[in-house]
Amino acid sequence: MKLPGDEDQRPIGFSVIYMIIGVSAFILIMLVAVMSSNNNKKPNSGSNYVKNMQQQKQEEEAAGLKADAEATLEPERKLRAEDLDFWDMYPVEGSEKNLTTDTTLESGKPGTTSKNDEEDKEKDKAKEKEELLKEDPSTDGKHTLIKYADGTEEWVLISPYLKKNTYDFTNLSESSNLRKYTENSKKISTVGVNVSKHSSALNFRSMKSAGIDYVMIRLGARGYSTGQISLDDNFVENIEDAIEAELDIGIYFYSQAINQEEATQEANFVVQNLEPYRANINYPIAIDMENVANDRARIDGLSRDDKTTITATFLSGIQAAGYIPMLYGNKEWLIKNLDLTKLQDYDVWLSEDMDIPDYPYLYTMWQYTNTGEISGVSGDAGLNICFVSYADR
Repeated sequence: MKLPGDEDQRPIGFSVIYMIIGVSAFILIMLVAVMSSNNNKKPNSGSNYVKNMQQQKQEEEAAGLKADAEATLEPERKLRAEDLDFWDMYPVEGSEKNLTTDTTLESGKPGTTSKNDEEDKEKDKAKEKEELLKEDPSTDGKHTLIKYADGTEEWVLISPYLKKNTYDFTNLSESSNLRKYTENSKKISTVGVNVSKHSSALNFRSMKSAGIDYVMIRLGARGYSTGQISLDDNFVENIEDAIEAELDIGIYFYSQAINQEEATQEANFVVQNLEPYRANINYPIAIDMENVANDRARIDGLSRDDKTTITATFLSGIQAAGYIPMLYGNKEWLIKNLDLTKLQDYDVWLSEDMDIPDYPYLYTMWQYTNTGEISGVSGDAGLNICFVSYADR
């Protein structure tokens, strides 16, 4: 029996099956074609990418080589502080702007040289000058000038081992050819005359009235060629007249000793001839050894050490006899002919004919002229100033 709605069922026909198979095959063919097309495109696309990358790298390398070449030909100029114009816009606090005279400020006014720069230049010049002065023996304070008899000069180093004189010669004054030295407005000096047989027509009372305090009398001498010792022709007369005039008295002896034995002989000769006048000798006894002008002397061959030893021998003999020993000489003799470091125990009588002596070491008596004028001396007089009152010792 056939229910309502039932239809007759016929088996599927072969045409339908063939159609399904055909559609499926078509779709498969299309898929295969598409896949094949994609596979063919991929290699071409990758190859182009690689080529592009290689080309870009080559271009970059070429650009780098070009830059290196340009750097080799012309080194890169580094930026420096002076290339930055804006630095001048900010002056250093407390100083003026460093502008040279050929610059112009923004206001249009000419620039000016820095005051600090000018001061620095002046300081540099002053320092340079100071250095030159230090190297100059005439200004370094370490040298003293020796003037020789032949006119030549020499700057000699001042010994640091010897006592220096500290006289302030602003305290030195002169009246009627006589010099006076004061300290704290008080006169501390005495003035004297040195006399010998070469001094004529002496009047010791007139000297006393003229202001002379003491006399240095030559007792005798040794001949510079014969070597003979002799008493000064006027010694006895001069010392007795000086005693009568109540002048203080000192003695000197002209030495030409060439060894210690002769120096001792000279010292003994002085002591023996002073024995009658011992009580009247209150100023030093000096040795006067010096070069002879325009002639040869027996001491010419002596060395500096020889002269020093002879001098020390004479002075020690005088001191042993109870007198005050003294060393006489000019600047050249004292510095160049004697080793003063070995004679520091003895006072010095300096002979330097000038307004202000430049002898650097300590001395107690100064013969400031050999051509002075004083009442009681006919002709030239040797005038002296003494900075120590020996008579009060």
